[in-house]
Amino acid sequence: MSKTEGSAVWSGGIKDGKGAISTKSGALKDYPYGFASRFEGKPGTNPEELIGAAHAGCFTMALSLILGEAKLTAERMETKAEVTLEKVEDGFAITAVHLTLRAKVPGADDAKFQELAGKAKAGCPVSKLLNADITLDAKLES
Repeated sequence: MSKTEGSAVWSGGIKDGKGAISTKSGALKDYPYGFASRFEGKPGTNPEELIGAAHAGCFTMALSLILGEAKLTAERMETKAEVTLEKVEDGFAITAVHLTLRAKVPGADDAKFQELAGKAKAGCPVSKLLNADITLDAKLES
């Protein structure tokens, strides 16, 4: 078992308040977030952006493992995770994540690559955590 943590502090109301997010590793230390950075495109981060980064990282790392099991090694993989936050009946919900992967994997054919990428999408721990519609657009580059 592995455990780590992230933390947040908040002061004020929902619209005028301010928060800061930190990670145990120090990758984020008191990094600002708030209503404006979440809903109005202002500077700062937001939980959905962090989930997107976590999902992209987890999926890409899982695919690296799966490729290795198939005796393949990626020269380069780049994943973007687009996270959709929508207003729903009882507030807000993350309803979807769309993963876009561009990869250069010497020796891989597209059919095998698609199979392995799909396996990584379904099996990565962050995918398993999210109760959202997770889609994948994977392209093998030559």
